[in-house]
Amino acid sequence: MRSDEESVNVLQLVTTPRPFFRQQVEVLEQSGVSSTVVRVPPADGRRLGHEYAVFYGQILSKLATGTYDLVHANFGLTLPFALAQPIRPVVVSLWGTDVFGEYGWVTDRFVRWTDAVIVMSEEMNDAVDVEANVIPHGIDFDLFEPMPRMEARREVGWDADLKHVLFPYDPDRHVKNFPRAERIVTEVAGQVDEDVAIQPVYNIPHERVPLYINAADAFLMTSKWEGSPNAIREALACNLPIVSTDVGDVAERLNSVSYSHVCESDQELVNALVSVLAAGERSDGRQSGNISSLTNMRERILDVYESAGVQCPDIDQYARSENQ
Repeated sequence: MRSDEESVNVLQLVTTPRPFFRQQVEVLEQSGVSSTVVRVPPADGRRLGHEYAVFYGQILSKLATGTYDLVHANFGLTLPFALAQPIRPVVVSLWGTDVFGEYGWVTDRFVRWTDAVIVMSEEMNDAVDVEANVIPHGIDFDLFEPMPRMEARREVGWDADLKHVLFPYDPDRHVKNFPRAERIVTEVAGQVDEDVAIQPVYNIPHERVPLYINAADAFLMTSKWEGSPNAIREALACNLPIVSTDVGDVAERLNSVSYSHVCESDQELVNALVSVLAAGERSDGRQSGNISSLTNMRERILDVYESAGVQCPDIDQYARSENQ
């Protein structure tokens, strides 16, 4: 195994350290990449200039007291601060809203000055005006795996006699379009024999998310835009049928997956969800080959680090030492 002196030191900048970001850091550290995470301070409401001023001061402090080989900006709003130091290579990972949302202009203005760019989908790749690496977040297949529906339902306290439609987002997140999801489920409820409930699930420990996925009969996504939604890949890994709007790379992820549909109109969403609930079957998403592992994601990110001029640890050497 490599010594500490041989590890790569990365300053990871992030707005909000979501579970997929924490997994990214963990799997990189398993390969000898030492990460120091600096996040934008939380705010009671919308972040304003003060939080970002504090964030920038924290970055300068870390850079002054530590030796870093690379700065990895995660989410476009962290990019200007990563580029404010001219010495270390900068890699940026764009998540979706930072390309298609209200702050896309920040990404547009600064992305060309980076050493390498990671995006989640081909749609995002087409939208950014630079050469990018398409690397969707990987899935922990040991955590996200199928389990008996009724067992999961007992664990989360859902009624065993209802049809449950999962909406794994905060309803207040405008981009997720919960009012449309409610409208679809209300119409579906009038066309099936059993009672149907929409289940918004958010702000729960990540390790419990598979329970809710497995407890559901279907996953409904009505987002206005996405990059490469993690919830879709997690649902695929648990074989949960999915009905979704055509956003991000969802069509690619659901290609040839049974009991799963990509739709445009409300009527298409209603018809697809009625069909899925009537069938009562699980999908074959886990076996589809449309989702990749954390290991695959790690290897591809390390390749990007190498392209930015950073000598990365020998993955094979780490794999051999872990197996000894």
